[in-house]
Amino acid sequence: MVKIGKLILGENPLFLAPMEDVSDPPFRLLCKENGCDMMYTEFVSVEGLIRNAGKSIKKLDFQKEERPLGIQIFGANITSMIEAVKMVEPYEPDVIDINFGCPVKKVVNKGAGAALLQDPDKMVEMTKAIVKASSIPVSVKTRLGWDKNNIVIVELAEKLQDAGIKALSIHGRTRNQMYKGEADWTAIGTIKNNPRIHIPIIGNGDIDSAQKALEYKNRYNVDGIMIGRAAIGNPWIFREIKHYFNTGKLLAPPTVAERVETAKKHLLYSIKWKGERLGVLEMRKHYANYFKGFRNIKHYKMALVTTDEPHKLLKILEKIAMDYGE
Repeated sequence: MVKIGKLILGENPLFLAPMEDVSDPPFRLLCKENGCDMMYTEFVSVEGLIRNAGKSIKKLDFQKEERPLGIQIFGANITSMIEAVKMVEPYEPDVIDINFGCPVKKVVNKGAGAALLQDPDKMVEMTKAIVKASSIPVSVKTRLGWDKNNIVIVELAEKLQDAGIKALSIHGRTRNQMYKGEADWTAIGTIKNNPRIHIPIIGNGDIDSAQKALEYKNRYNVDGIMIGRAAIGNPWIFREIKHYFNTGKLLAPPTVAERVETAKKHLLYSIKWKGERLGVLEMRKHYANYFKGFRNIKHYKMALVTTDEPHKLLKILEKIAMDYGE
């Protein structure tokens, strides 16, 4: 039984990784409907919160159907992080998650995200301060270290636990790797098998199939598995993994009709949440993933990313169902 504080997630929970410009409420709802056990918001800038920036404030919103949900924050200044915690608390997420793993330049150059892997002492100090300030359980998501010569997570895990976090998610890459090369879960397994560690350890990186999920779960003994890029345009991955865990058999992949219906639902959720113009625009990055591997679909993809009217988009999707249906 996996617990984060008082939150009970059951056996072998599956998590949706926080992904900027991807894991918004419309996408999270689809993942939840397909069996995801816990999700996180896109990462929220604490400096944006403090300045009352509309985009940052909007990221705090979620629907009750998405629970359990963590709001993930990032920043470089401890005082700002504490101030942001007080702004997050009224939204009553199940967890406040600290982002110590984002590798992108615009975050790292501000001394936030994975930049803090270069200063483990500050990571621990910041974590202690946030745990002390928060009435909500705190968790951390991070990476192995800054580069292959500075793998710090094995020693750091105990210190973060001692600082009071209730769960630790680890992406099996260094900051310098970004998303390239293979994720190395060796250190994740070492941490999980450390007898001093008693909080849930969640593994992340390269899980793109039910078989791989079970293989890594068994090999590294993690408490839960977090899925990121493999869920984009593929929210069914959660139900496929659960089915395989429970039966040892592979679930049939989604039909063309189901792909189309899910893409339509995603579009309508997006419009409902963001308004017609923004909902249509921000949905464009998802279509290619929903129809990945379809032959001669280029003209449909082009139509989907150049059409502005929702009713026309729905007709294009229905045409895909007709032309490619089994």
